[in-house]
Amino acid sequence: MITWRTALRPAVVSLATVLLGTGATATALPAGAAEPAAPSGRAAGPAVDGPVAGAVPGDPEADDVTGTYPWLSAPGLAKAGYIEQEFYLSGRADAYGPTGERLADDVPYTTRIVVRRPSSPERFNGTVLTEWQNVSGGYDLDALWAPDQVTRAGYAWVGVSAQRVGVEQLRGWSPARYGRLDVTGQGRFTADEMSYDVYAQAAAALRAGTGKVLGPLRARTLLGIGASQSAGRMTVYYDRVLPQTEPVFDGYGFVVGSAPSRTGGEPVFHVLSETDVRTPVRRADDNGYRRWEVAGAAHSGRFGQAYREPLLTRDLGAAPTYSCARPPFSEVPLHHVTAAVYAHLGRWAEHGVLPPAAPPLEFASDGTKARDASGLARGGVRLSQVEVPTALNTGDNTGETFCVLFGTHVPFGEEQLDRLYPTHAGYAARVAAADARAVREGHILPADAVVNLREAVSSDVGRD
Repeated sequence: MITWRTALRPAVVSLATVLLGTGATATALPAGAAEPAAPSGRAAGPAVDGPVAGAVPGDPEADDVTGTYPWLSAPGLAKAGYIEQEFYLSGRADAYGPTGERLADDVPYTTRIVVRRPSSPERFNGTVLTEWQNVSGGYDLDALWAPDQVTRAGYAWVGVSAQRVGVEQLRGWSPARYGRLDVTGQGRFTADEMSYDVYAQAAAALRAGTGKVLGPLRARTLLGIGASQSAGRMTVYYDRVLPQTEPVFDGYGFVVGSAPSRTGGEPVFHVLSETDVRTPVRRADDNGYRRWEVAGAAHSGRFGQAYREPLLTRDLGAAPTYSCARPPFSEVPLHHVTAAVYAHLGRWAEHGVLPPAAPPLEFASDGTKARDASGLARGGVRLSQVEVPTALNTGDNTGETFCVLFGTHVPFGEEQLDRLYPTHAGYAARVAAADARAVREGHILPADAVVNLREAVSSDVGRD
């Protein structure tokens, strides 16, 4: 008799072969390696104060900083062998306009960075993901913090508060902890003119190891990353400000937002969800630029919402709720793709290894995105959630406030599922095969393919 395990075995063997053949391993900086030199000039970095005392559970309104804790402090890090620390950075930053004109020199500022890193140097892969915190919601958001993917690979992740809106919210949320922060030159620059240099100086401090911001770790590779609004700010920095200053990052990841138009000395990886692709006109890939478009994924999907909801409830009293025209949020895991992107970007920056290309999303003759009979987008990076669908996941939605960014998730009915997947083994085998192909193409990492297969095997799809 053929059991579901027997039927699934060929696909599992195929997936296992791909996983064993392509899995990237994390490596620590070799013992005794020289600490990287800081960039020349004033960008060598700000003064550092910290780590700042206070941890969850605490009270943001406590009068003493030791009774407070960091905003959106991440749970569960100790279990992963990670620690979280926060530091104040103080220095003098230059101010720039949106077209790169320098408006002022040496304007005083004080901001904060939050560091999540391996507690042991042996766990560190040598790469620091330096995120420009997103402030679209009116507060600093760790938009690209994906705990499983970051900790599994051994990255250090650093969030930089570079913009006025985020800093002002922090000041009001916990005056004792954040009352001294200011990135406006005491009100002189309120349109984030100082943000570019503040971000760069935070990176310089990380590279130089100023104030032991990374503890015993030594950064080999610094990647600047930002999502959505932050990607837009980073685009201005890369196109307009960076050519005038000392480079501090080795490579850049622009996620669900704009990306630079110029070709610079540091590689650029551009990752877009289906939501963000609005035209078939695109910048072509070259030796310094890669663009991936992820079918079915949303600008802000289920993963980020589910992770942040309990933290916003803890820190704000309640997480935002939304009334959208269609059921949100897409469940296509864009963070699986960004995890692969970081691995490619690190190799690209360090060794000049060009990442694989990806097909673009397809457009119909009327200018809309091409879709199959189920409504799923055609083309693009295709994960098993799209190739072997159990729901309609798209990047489209409408409704109040941010609904346009959430995409949709509409589960298929039982009749449709039975027609697509007569057996559970057949369904799981197709998931394994789809993700094996995605791993071979370099679009996801082996560990995330395993996660998807486990979820498929434990599901009820195709069961009687």
